[in-house]
Amino acid sequence: QWLPGCETVDVTNSLAVLDQWTIRVKSETERHQYRWERNPSEFEHSKGFFKMLMLGVVLGEDFKVHYRTDRQVSPGAAAMGDGFFGDARDIFLPGLLSEQRQGTCSSMPVLYVAVGRRLGYPLNLVTTKGHLFVRWEGEGERFNLEVTGNGLNRFADEYYRQWPFAVSEAEVASERYLQSLSPMGELAVALSIRAMCLRETGRMESAADVFDAAVKLAPEVRSYRVMAEQCRRAGRGKRLLTQAAVEPK
Repeated sequence: QWLPGCETVDVTNSLAVLDQWTIRVKSETERHQYRWERNPSEFEHSKGFFKMLMLGVVLGEDFKVHYRTDRQVSPGAAAMGDGFFGDARDIFLPGLLSEQRQGTCSSMPVLYVAVGRRLGYPLNLVTTKGHLFVRWEGEGERFNLEVTGNGLNRFADEYYRQWPFAVSEAEVASERYLQSLSPMGELAVALSIRAMCLRETGRMESAADVFDAAVKLAPEVRSYRVMAEQCRRAGRGKRLLTQAAVEPK
């Protein structure tokens, strides 16, 4: 509701597509199992990395999932109100599940986790400033995965302290960056992204309400409270201007 570009999303069909893709990933992973058994070094001696590489190959090569090219900007060029949240298809799953098969760093990690969890993989979403990434955390392994570039890459936590933006220790603490999200934390992130979409379309008070919902789920994340208050102030100001414009002189 109210998400630009998502007015006609068919949720049932979207879930069916996810299930179909999962079946294909499972089949291809089993078909290439011999490669892991024959030469583990090809996959950095990591069974989890082998599984995720196969998942990435199927999504990227078979289903043509990719980052929306005109949304690829350098971190220095990103700014509030730059239009990133103007089309909700780019930041939620509908864009990836549509014929265009395109998304951004807000949606591609979610897609990988959605398919991987259907296969029983121990995957989590993790935040850093302005970015989501995937973490494999289980079966005796822990590693981070960057799924928005060319191919699939593993990076240490330290990498995400500097990319796409440098973060301080204070920010790591106040925003809970680099920590695997709980189910409530994941929902709070999704709500915060929804709120940014509403903010982009001028629905400031609605955006504030959604940020408030994120605060209830993840009260430890400072930015949700800050954004709720900013949107609420902007909404009040917009309402007062509207009232002033219609009042008789």
